[in-house]
Amino acid sequence: MKQIIALGGGGFSMEPENPLLDQYILSQSQKENPKICFLPTASGDAENYIKGFYDFFRTQDCDPSHLSLFNPPTRDLETYLLEKNIIYVGGGNTKNLLALWKEWGLDKVLRKAWNNGIILAGISAGAICWFEDGLTDSFGERLEPIQCLGFLKGSYCPHYNGEMNRRPSYQHLIGTNMIKTGVAVDDGVAIHYINQEIKEIVNSRPNAGAYRVTLKNKVLEKSLPVRYLG
Repeated sequence: MKQIIALGGGGFSMEPENPLLDQYILSQSQKENPKICFLPTASGDAENYIKGFYDFFRTQDCDPSHLSLFNPPTRDLETYLLEKNIIYVGGGNTKNLLALWKEWGLDKVLRKAWNNGIILAGISAGAICWFEDGLTDSFGERLEPIQCLGFLKGSYCPHYNGEMNRRPSYQHLIGTNMIKTGVAVDDGVAIHYINQEIKEIVNSRPNAGAYRVTLKNKVLEKSLPVRYLG
């Protein structure tokens, strides 16, 4: 069973006092004390981001670790990652994340992990990366399209309600065929995919939503059912 959990925003880095999304991720593992590995590549391995990961996950029933590409723990990154139960990708610069992963061969390792049943999770850039394409601010001031790994079909937009320009920019790019149709999620929402199909959508904030955005002569936005975890 192949699983991806894509967070639009929230989790330990955005909602340190609200553990619902991160606890949901842990609960999807069948292991009693799952090994969860954090990939902070998109943030340039920011020390405070890594610290925030450990501050939260060391309080949970799991075995946390992280993988730095700037200070790798081993030369054999494939073996290191394939022994984990959950791989959690942090937010930041999607373009740099993809470039570094491809240079290190992590794109292939992560596909193997996914095929092997290791849960892939991530927030913002760490969620966009799994789709065919998405909306990113990696290039500077403007939101622009970016091609990603394509584990999941279509496009993805995080922070749909959290940043003023996200919704109009995403809909414009779909309307002009610059990116594929797809899904958009508010901060505090996670979409759980099993074998490339949506299993369920959950949130840590009662009013946070998820939307399917399509193009049929014009751009259409449809709300999707979301389950509150509280």
